[in-house]
Amino acid sequence: MAEWNAFYQNEDEEQEQEEAEQSGGDYKVSGRDSLVFLVDASKEMFIKGEDGQPSNFDMTMQVVRSVYTSKIISSHRDLVALVFYGTEQSKNQRNSFKHVYVYHDLDEPGAKWVQDVDALHGEKGAQLAAETLGSGETSLGDALWCCANLYSDIKLRLSQKRLMIFTCRDDPHGGDSARDRQARTKASDLKETGVLIDLMHLIKPGGFDVSLFFRDIVSPPEDDSELGLQLEPCNKLEDLQKRVRARETKKRALARLSLTLGEGLNVAVGVYATAVLARKPASVRLYRETNEPVRSKTRTFHTQTGSLLLPSEIKKAQVYGRKQIVMEKDEVDAIKKFHDPGLFLIGFKPMEKLKLHHHIRPSVFIYPEEGEVKGSACLFSALLKKCVERNVFALCRSVFRRNYPPRFVALVPQTEEVDEGKVQITPPGFNVIYLPYADDLRTLDPPKCPPASQTQVNKMKEIVQKLRFKYRSDAFENPVLQQHFRNLEALALDMMAPEDIEDLIMPKVDQIDQRLGPLVDEFKDLVYPAGYNPESKPAPKRKTADVGAGAGAEKKPKVGVTADELKAHMENGTLGKLTVAVLKEACKQFGIKTTGTKKQDLIDALSERLGS
Repeated sequence: MAEWNAFYQNEDEEQEQEEAEQSGGDYKVSGRDSLVFLVDASKEMFIKGEDGQPSNFDMTMQVVRSVYTSKIISSHRDLVALVFYGTEQSKNQRNSFKHVYVYHDLDEPGAKWVQDVDALHGEKGAQLAAETLGSGETSLGDALWCCANLYSDIKLRLSQKRLMIFTCRDDPHGGDSARDRQARTKASDLKETGVLIDLMHLIKPGGFDVSLFFRDIVSPPEDDSELGLQLEPCNKLEDLQKRVRARETKKRALARLSLTLGEGLNVAVGVYATAVLARKPASVRLYRETNEPVRSKTRTFHTQTGSLLLPSEIKKAQVYGRKQIVMEKDEVDAIKKFHDPGLFLIGFKPMEKLKLHHHIRPSVFIYPEEGEVKGSACLFSALLKKCVERNVFALCRSVFRRNYPPRFVALVPQTEEVDEGKVQITPPGFNVIYLPYADDLRTLDPPKCPPASQTQVNKMKEIVQKLRFKYRSDAFENPVLQQHFRNLEALALDMMAPEDIEDLIMPKVDQIDQRLGPLVDEFKDLVYPAGYNPESKPAPKRKTADVGAGAGAEKKPKVGVTADELKAHMENGTLGKLTVAVLKEACKQFGIKTTGTKKQDLIDALSERLGS
C-alpha cells in the first residue's frame, strides 16, 4: 500500500511543478517539424560583397550550419533537407528534374551533414560548389516540384512543413512567363498541402524587388504573430540568422485554456514560455552490445506473495490520528482537484499595486487562440488595449493543469515592438505574473551595521553610475553549457580540439579600472581607516593565561539533573532530548553500570531502573 506523500504534491515539489509547467506542451498537432532549404546556386550568389564581406552563398551556408547544429542539440528528431536549384549538375529522385541538386534528403541531421556544409564554406567551398554543383539554367517550378516529392516520400507525421528560399535574384527566369507560371502553380500546390514557403532574399545591386515575382510565391502569414514577407533584403549574416531563427522556431503552447471574463464569456488563450532555463540534455542509457537506446519499465509486486500488482489493486493511504485511512485513486484525484483548468477574472488593479517583491517565479505569456474559440482575438485585443490605456493589470485565479493547486496571477499588458528590420522583438499579449500568498512573504531582521554617511553614499553613487550598462540577457551565455556543447561538437566532428569559448560572465577588470579612475581610492579613504589593506589577513588572537597560585586549566562545570526531573522526562517520553553527557552523569548518580556508550543504551538503562 503506497503512502499518501508519494502521490500528493507538497511544498518541496513546487520547483518540479514549475518546471513541468514550462516544459512539454499541449500540442495542437503532434509530430515532427520539417524544414527544407532551397538555395539558389547561380553565379550571382558567389559574388563577394564590398569591403571583404562574404558572398550571399557563403552567408547562406553559415546559416544552414547554424540551424543544423541547433537542431542536433535541441530537436534532433526534426527533419531537414538542403536542395540547390539553378545548378549545372542534377541529383534528385530518378534525376527527373534538371538543374536541381538534392544535397541532403529530408532526414534527421547528423555530424556528417555539418561536415558537408562546412566544406562549402569559404574560398575552398566556392571551388567545391563550382565543381560539384556548377551554375546552369533556372527553373524554380522544377525545384518546388522536387521539394514536394521530398515531402511525399516521408511516411512520418509532420506537425510543421516549411520551405525557405535563399536567393539574390528577384526575377529568376529572366522574364520567361511560362516558367513563372509553372513556379506559381507548384507553389500554390505546395501551400495546399500545408507547406509554408518563406523568402530569405539577399542583397542585390540595385535593390531586390519582391513584387516582380516572389510576392505570389511566398505564403501569407498564418496569424498576427507571423512575420510575413519582409521587403528589405538581408545584407548581414546576423540579420539573416535572426530572420531564419524567427521563422524556423515553432511557437508551441504549453497549454490552451479559457480566460473567463464573466458568466458565459470565455476567451481561448494559449500559454507560452518566453524564456526557459537552459540545461544540459539528459543522458541516454544505451545497450552496451548494440549501442541502441534502452527503455526502462517499472512494475509493482506484492511484498509477501511476489505476485504482479495491477494499477487497480494499488491503493493509497494517509495516517491520521494513528489510523491508516485507505483511499482509492479516484478519491485521491477528487480531493486534489480544485477546479477545471482555466483563468478566471477577479478584477482590475492599478499598475502601482504590483511590486517588485511580488515576483516569486518566472512568468509565462498568453496569446489568443482564434482557432479554438472564434472571436477570441478581437475580444483579447480590446481587453489588452483598454488595460494599456488605463494602466491597469487584470487579477485572476489560475489553474493551469488538472489537479494543480490554484494560484492568484496578475495579467500585465504588453504591446508589440519591432526592430529596424520589422522583426518582432516583443509580441502583444499579457505577461502572467504569479502572485505570492501571505505565507510566502517573510519579515527578516536586517543585520545591525553602522550607517553610512551621506558623503560615502554620494561617492558610491558615482561609482555605480560609472559602471552602469544596458543589460541584455542574450549577451551572456552560460560558459558551462557552451563548453559542454563545444566538447560534444568536437567529438562528433572528429576535431582535434574543441573551439575556445569566451567566458562572458567574468568581470572585465581593465575596463572597470579605466572607467572608475581614482574613485575607488577615494571611496576607500572615506570608508576604511588609514593604512587599511582589505586583502591582508587579521593577526590571530592570543589566549591570556592567569599567573598565580590558582593558575591552570579551568574545569568545566558539571552537568546533571535531579531524580524528579529524570522521572518527569521518562513519563513524558522526552529522555531523548537530554544530551549524552547528562545521561552518563545520571547513570553515575543512580549507580547504573552501562557497557554501551550510545544514547539509546543509556536511555534504556535509565528507563529500566526508574521504571522498576
